[in-house]
Amino acid sequence: MCRSKYLTNSLTTEVLREENIFFMQESRATTQAIRPLKVIILNLMPKKIETETQFLRLLSNSPLQVDVELLRIDNRTSKNTPTEHLDTFYRQFEGIKDRNFDGLIITGAPLGLVQFEDVIYWDHLQTIMTWAKDHVTSSLYVCWAAQAGLKLLYDLPKRTRKEKLSGVYKHTNLNQHHPILRGFDDQFLAPHSRYADFSADYLKSHTDLDILATSKEAGVYLAATKDKRNVFVTGHPEYDSFTLHNEYVRDLGEGMEPTIPVNYYPDDNPDITPKATWRSHGHLLFSNWLNYCVYQQTPYDLEHFSEQNFTRDE
Repeated sequence: MCRSKYLTNSLTTEVLREENIFFMQESRATTQAIRPLKVIILNLMPKKIETETQFLRLLSNSPLQVDVELLRIDNRTSKNTPTEHLDTFYRQFEGIKDRNFDGLIITGAPLGLVQFEDVIYWDHLQTIMTWAKDHVTSSLYVCWAAQAGLKLLYDLPKRTRKEKLSGVYKHTNLNQHHPILRGFDDQFLAPHSRYADFSADYLKSHTDLDILATSKEAGVYLAATKDKRNVFVTGHPEYDSFTLHNEYVRDLGEGMEPTIPVNYYPDDNPDITPKATWRSHGHLLFSNWLNYCVYQQTPYDLEHFSEQNFTRDE
C-alpha cells in the first residue's frame, strides 16, 4: 500500500481512488507501529502525472507500507505537466541528497536517439545514480534509465536499434527460483517501446549481471546485479492499456510513419480497442522487487545505512 504526504489530494490519488486502489493517508499511516519503506521515484517522462500514476498503481498492490516521494531532474518548465503540480508534489535533489532511501525508481525517458553526452541533464543524472550507491538499498532502472544505468555501472556504450521496438512481446523466465521471478510463469508478456538494444550475448560478455528474462525479438528484458541492489527492466510493465496506442497516434501525427505495435491490437487493427495482457506480470514484478530486493535487505534504521546491512543470499 502507498502512503505519501506529498501526494495528498493530487490528481494521481484521485485516479487511484477511482480504481479502488488502496492509498493510505498520512494521518492513518502514522497510527501503525511499523516503519514504511521509503521509495523515491525520479520521473524523467514528459507526462509526469500519467507516469507517476502508473508506478504508484503497481507500488500500491502490496501489503507493505510504502512511503513514496517524487523527484524531478531539474527546474526546467514542463510542456506536459502544470508547474503547480511539480512545485507542490516534486522534490529537488538538493533537498534529499543527505537522506537514505529503501528504494529508488528511475523511469524511462524519450531519449532513445540522443547520445548520453547530449542529454541536457546527463551530468546531474550521473550524480544521482552515483549518490544511490551509498544512499539507496535497491535501485530499479526502467527502459532508457536501464541503458543509462549500464553506462554508469559498466561503462557500456549506447547501442541503438535501426528501428524502434514497439509492442507486446513474449519473454522466457530463465531462473524460476530467483527471488525477483518468484511466481512468474515460464513465459509472460510485457510491452516495449524503445530504440535501445539489449543483446543477451552482449550483456553476458561485458557484465556480471544475472540475466533473468529474455525475448527472442526484444533481447534482455530483466537483469540484476547479484546483490539485487540494481535491477534493470528494459520494457514498460507500468504502461496502461492505451499507452502504446497513444504513442502510436502521436508518432503518426508527427509524420514518423511508425509500424503498428506488435501483438497489441486485436487483428493488428488500430481501430480496435487494445487490451492489456501484461498487467498481472507488472504487479508481480514490483511486488517481488519491493519484498526481496528492498524489504528483505534494507536496514531498519536508514540513518545507519551501510553495505554491511545487506544480505547476499539468493
